[in-house]
Amino acid sequence: MTYKVFVDGQEGTTGLQINEYLAKRADITLLKIDADKRKDIAERKRLINESDVTFLCLPDDAAKESVALVDNANTCVIDASTAHRVNPDWVFGLPELAKDQREKIRGSKRIANPGCHASAFILALKPLVAAGLLPADTQIAANSITGFSGGGKKMIEQYQSPQRIDAPRPYALNLAHKHLPEMCAYSGLTAAPIFQPIVGPFYKGLAVTAYIHPNQFTRPATPAEVQKIIADYYADEPFIRVLPVDLESNTDGGFFDVEACNDTNRVDLFVFGNDERMLLVARLDNLGKGASGAAVQAMNVHLGVEESLGLV
Repeated sequence: MTYKVFVDGQEGTTGLQINEYLAKRADITLLKIDADKRKDIAERKRLINESDVTFLCLPDDAAKESVALVDNANTCVIDASTAHRVNPDWVFGLPELAKDQREKIRGSKRIANPGCHASAFILALKPLVAAGLLPADTQIAANSITGFSGGGKKMIEQYQSPQRIDAPRPYALNLAHKHLPEMCAYSGLTAAPIFQPIVGPFYKGLAVTAYIHPNQFTRPATPAEVQKIIADYYADEPFIRVLPVDLESNTDGGFFDVEACNDTNRVDLFVFGNDERMLLVARLDNLGKGASGAAVQAMNVHLGVEESLGLV
């Protein structure tokens, strides 16, 4: 069977990569909009409603406007913006979130694609909250370092210009990052984390690090026991690797490689530290599992085709 797919916002970083993923697939017919009609509401509405799946790769307000154009009940919308991620009428497009999440994605025509930082944070913390090891009201401190591609075309130009930026740049220092609502809504935590991201001088790759003190646990647990809880939670997940607790094998002489999941839809999860203090680290490609790859994975689940189709 062939499916018709439209990418509304196909010139952005996420839209371009979704197109790249899907252009190689025999089961997908990509509906293209002429460059001079990208802001033509009537033409966009026609393509959205002609599609089986429409990806919205737009700013929040524009994404809401596009959703309002849908009058075909059979069109599935996958929104890559933050506009609908905690909307109860939308399903969060993270298949690994819970055992019934794939069923929810298959049954919904409104799927909100997770944010890159949020995906990493949720996947690292959710198993510990679900197991009752970490109380829901725990306030977690976490940071994230990410490639500059996550900032879109304008930031990419800044970093790739002759006056390129060569230093890491912390941001969201008001501690009100736009991913916080989904971090709470889907990790199981009721307290917003103290979350501070950093843009690094590299194109893509992301690692979220959460700081854990064992006195936050409901019972004593070693790093190996924490690792086992996480590994058991994701035991059957093809895109998630939970690495053994081994500093030497998980680093290069003690240094962590943020870019090791690049060009894949994989998430690597680690537990570092000792019985007195621990780090949970989640690594992914911010343009892959953190954006375009996740969107294509959710589409595959929704359509009932092989989940890994077109992904690495």
